[in-house]
Amino acid sequence: MNGQDGEGEFLYELHAEVDLELIEVAASHPEQEERLPIEEWLFDPADAERAAVGLRGVRDAVEVLEDLLLQDESPDDAT
Repeated sequence: MNGQDGEGEFLYELHAEVDLELIEVAASHPEQEERLPIEEWLFDPADAERAAVGLRGVRDAVEVLEDLLLQDESPDDAT
């Protein structure tokens, strides 16, 4: 296994982990918390939204890195 395989595996696992975190954020239904009195909130809905935005940014960055890794692995067509 070369270094790029290790990088690809790491990025794949990171992508999967971020996707799972995004599913958990969505499943927590932060919009429902806003309807409750603030004393009953289990978490601040704004914090949940900030976390989701950050996770989407990380996911997008991982996708860019995955694309770059795939480009590096493909043979050059312009020879």
